Amino acid sequence: MNIGLFTETYYPEINGVANSVYMLKNELEQLGHTIYVFTTTTPGAPEHEHNVFRVPSIPFALITERRVGLFYQPKLASLIKKLNLDLIHTHTEFSLGIFGRIMARELKLPMVHTYHTIYEDYTHYLTHFKSLDNRAKAFARVFSKVCCNTVEQVIVPTEKVKELLLQYSVHKEISVVPTGVDLRKFSPDLYSKEEVLNVKRQYSIKEEDKVLLYLGRVSREKNIAEIIDVIPEYTSTRTNVKFVIIGSGPEMDVLKQMVEKYKIQEKVIFTGPKPWDNIGLYYQIGDVFVSASQSETQGLTYIEAMAAGLPVVAKKDKCLEDILIQEWNGFAFTNRNELTTALDAVLYGEHKVSLGDNARMKVAEYSTEVFALNVLQVYEVVMKRDAIAKQREEYEIKKIGRIFPM
Repeated sequence: MNIGLFTETYYPEINGVANSVYMLKNELEQLGHTIYVFTTTTPGAPEHEHNVFRVPSIPFALITERRVGLFYQPKLASLIKKLNLDLIHTHTEFSLGIFGRIMARELKLPMVHTYHTIYEDYTHYLTHFKSLDNRAKAFARVFSKVCCNTVEQVIVPTEKVKELLLQYSVHKEISVVPTGVDLRKFSPDLYSKEEVLNVKRQYSIKEEDKVLLYLGRVSREKNIAEIIDVIPEYTSTRTNVKFVIIGSGPEMDVLKQMVEKYKIQEKVIFTGPKPWDNIGLYYQIGDVFVSASQSETQGLTYIEAMAAGLPVVAKKDKCLEDILIQEWNGFAFTNRNELTTALDAVLYGEHKVSLGDNARMKVAEYSTEVFALNVLQVYEVVMKRDAIAKQREEYEIKKIGRIFPM
């Protein structure tokens, strides 16, 4: 098959959607399919990319690490019409997604859409008053419903997201396909003890220190502040504990001010973002992966952390139900006391090693190969359905022609 993937974000950007599309392209190509990616220009992108086409873009004014592209590129549209695409798969609701929809309509192609982001969790970027935020959330729900009801099939990463879309009154077919992770990339066997120690030394982390690790976007909806809030009390009697935050985002300055206010600069370390190609090494400096986010559609960083052999301590969330098994590969918490109890169990309990081993065992089912095969199965169903619909349409046209001959 010839497939067109339309996305606002792509490698070398570091986020769940970019990684998902990048892996999907690579795995489907391994299976013999021809995949074209249509995305935005981004700083640091490789000069030569196979079957990747980028449209001019600018940073999104409200979230500067995100970019938006132009809605329609006539020259690129002409090229797309010559590619003999069989199906279009959009991964964004905005400019590139609209471009994909236009091309699908012009070329009469079936269209699949992956709903990656729960937009009502992000409305605080647009509003600062509760009354306005409620309206923004309502708009986000309607917007999501319209986007999903105007494609042939919707893909979501978890049952949590499927249930949410059903609440939005999405009536199209919804397939649950967990996004895959390149598990090999995160294996602890890839890195020597000295390599890990070298990274720790860069941030004045001693070999005997115990590291709480967060890796991902530093933004309000990730709720990192809830973790920082327990650090002063927790580390007052556990003096060898450090909280390392790897990533960047709009909440960085707020969190740094919070750390200064609590006078815990030596306990909380901000490393900034790290290269995706070497990100597996940075997971290895942690003893436990922690998160208080409840805005995840799947929680890819949890899967990455488990692939790296880290137990996970995360705030209870429906997206974790199939990943996190209580007291087996980590702990879910709902309040401050449960968080500190869980951290103690991982850092000072007897089963830390088995928790990490169990974590690696659990995520084996989230390989990129399985992900691509599941998406391919959705494509085949949609293509078959589309072919039947076109045959029915041709039959009806011929039937009308017999009744009303020209």
